[in-house]
Amino acid sequence: MTYAIQVDLSERKLSLYKDGKLEKTYPVGIGKMLTQTPVGDYMIVNKEPNPGGPFGAYWLGLSKRHYGIHGTNRPSSIGKAVSKGCIRMYNQDVLELAQKVPIGTTVKIRP
Repeated sequence: MTYAIQVDLSERKLSLYKDGKLEKTYPVGIGKMLTQTPVGDYMIVNKEPNPGGPFGAYWLGLSKRHYGIHGTNRPSSIGKAVSKGCIRMYNQDVLELAQKVPIGTTVKIRP
């Protein structure tokens, strides 16, 4: 079984695909105007539970250095453009995602 992630910045949602079929969508927070989330094709290169600080319950590092998909200690930021470029998720959502996707999962970020 193969997983893939697509992030739609304009809709502020993350879609999880399993074997090419949409499995679930999650609301996300994205980068603000001066620190926008980078558009492109990446992959998950590391996973870290309980990374501390503002990263919430889990960190999924992307192949673009210093960027990732992570939880948040500010759940009110989900759905808004407020981060320094990372993709924020509710902690329960990022935990669910992290259980499913392995390192090497593709992540497509679209405008």
